[in-house]
Amino acid sequence: MNCLLLYSTQDGQTKKIITRIAENIRRAGISCDLRDLATVKQMNLAPYHKVMVGASIRYGRFNSALHKFVIRHQQQLNQLPTAFFGVNLTARKPEKRTPETNGYVSKFLTKSPWKPDLCDVFAGALLYPRYRWFDRIMIQLIMRMTGGETDTTKEIEYTDWVQVDHFSALFLQMSHQKER
Repeated sequence: MNCLLLYSTQDGQTKKIITRIAENIRRAGISCDLRDLATVKQMNLAPYHKVMVGASIRYGRFNSALHKFVIRHQQQLNQLPTAFFGVNLTARKPEKRTPETNGYVSKFLTKSPWKPDLCDVFAGALLYPRYRWFDRIMIQLIMRMTGGETDTTKEIEYTDWVQVDHFSALFLQMSHQKER
């Protein structure tokens, strides 16, 4: 079996999450390819038995590379067993950590022509010292408005790694045959 894992990341947390998932899959003896959506234009998904896509939110939006990939590959994606996860700081709140309760992921899934079989939402990381000045100020403003951390000297990883490992296990359990 061969799996494809694709990601779109802004500051690296989504790549860190999907790399952990890839490690879990490989430990189970399954081959997987890991690719950045920013570098993927046209791709044949036929050699893969399962596909997972992870993407992060910045300023309320997923990267346009995600939308372009989904539109371009929707037919193949809808024929394969697939999974999707979103990463955002809103998910630092447990009540915003499901596809149904996380507005960004819920909106994406509603509007997307791709209907993944498995979905989840992970909290990202707040990396103030690494942000450019403008991003640091804007994210601080958003965090102030939403009751989050505003100390710009801090780096906080909100990702629940047990949740990530559980999602990996569910992906591994998915049948490699699409149910019709």
